[in-house]
Amino acid sequence: MRFVGYIAQWRSAAKEALERTAIAVKFLCCLHLTSNYLCSPCHAYGVSMLPTLNVAGDVLLADHLSPRIGNVGHGDLVLVQSPLNPRIRLTKRVVAMEGDTVTYFDPKHSEAAQVAVVPKGHVWIQGDNVYASRDSRHFGPVPYGLIQGKVFFRVWPPDSFGLLGQ
Repeated sequence: MRFVGYIAQWRSAAKEALERTAIAVKFLCCLHLTSNYLCSPCHAYGVSMLPTLNVAGDVLLADHLSPRIGNVGHGDLVLVQSPLNPRIRLTKRVVAMEGDTVTYFDPKHSEAAQVAVVPKGHVWIQGDNVYASRDSRHFGPVPYGLIQGKVFFRVWPPDSFGLLGQ
C-alpha cells in the first residue's frame, strides 16, 4: 500500500514539473520570437551619430518587422550589419533609397563632391556626424538585406527616454 502512495506522489510531482517546464518553454519561445522578429534592445555608442545619439551610449529599441515589409525610408535610423565586418552592427540614418542620386564628400580625404546612384536593392546610410562616421561614403551603398531593424525608441539614458523622430 505504501508503494502505491509513492507512485501517486511521484506522478503528481512529475506532472507539476512537466507543466512548469512547458510554461518555461512557451516563455522562451515567445522571447525568441519577440527579440528576433518583432523588436529587440540594442546598444549604440560612439561619435558617428552625434547629436542624435550620445557618445557614452544609448540603449535603443529596434523594430525588426519594418525592414521585412519594406517600411524603411529616407531619414529613418536603422540597425545595419556592417558590410566590412559581419560581427559589427551599425546604427546609421538612411539618406537615400534605390534609384536616388547622392552627392557627397569625404572631409578626411577630399573636398571635391562625388556623385553616386544607389542601385536597386540598396540604401545609402550615413552618420549624423559627417566628420566622424564610417558609412556609405567609405563602403558604398548597403544591400537592403543587411538592415536588421528600424530604431524607434530610446530606453537609456533616462533623461532622453522616448520616441526617436526623424
